[in-house]
Amino acid sequence: MRNITTNDTPTPTLRGIADHSWQARGQCQSLPAKAIDELFFHAARDRAAIDEAKTICGRCPVKKACFDYALDNELRHGIWGGLTETERRPWHAKVNKRLDYSRVKATFEGRHVHLSDAEREAVTRHAYTRGWSPERLAYALQLDLGWARDLMRNAAHAVADRDRYWGLYDEDETTDDEHTEDETDASPVQVPRQVHTHALIAALRKAA
Repeated sequence: MRNITTNDTPTPTLRGIADHSWQARGQCQSLPAKAIDELFFHAARDRAAIDEAKTICGRCPVKKACFDYALDNELRHGIWGGLTETERRPWHAKVNKRLDYSRVKATFEGRHVHLSDAEREAVTRHAYTRGWSPERLAYALQLDLGWARDLMRNAAHAVADRDRYWGLYDEDETTDDEHTEDETDASPVQVPRQVHTHALIAALRKAA
């Protein structure tokens, strides 16, 4: 795996796209191929096979890596990461909205990770605030240089808009008289803020 960071950066625990070494540590690797097909690619409504496969997955040390592999490679059939295809269906449907900061951090540490749209946006914005060039972003994300420039331009606009309205309204200065009697005009859509812990921010800065 390629590594573009300094030598004192610890090796990330998250696996890259081409790294299949985790499969050798799976609990299912010691089973015969026929048993694997019967348990993990079982017949419809075969509850005995499903229960046995889930028992094996429950004590597997690479269950999360197996689950991520299924999502990254659009593997919709069979049991992966201890979940059946029906149980994984909602995850596949929202995979492009997944925002896992361990994957964002691993990208800055040099791993080639299959990022979702939300994760790629997080990487781009942090790279912009750290002063990265479009060439460096293109190399890190394995993108065309023109696409990387577009992402950087969008990140610049997003950061500028954030800073323009940052602290414009102070909730502490709002009095009861300033509230209207009818609050039904307020926007019904509440946009949650991402929770950034100090440890996470420090880790991202170190990785970048």
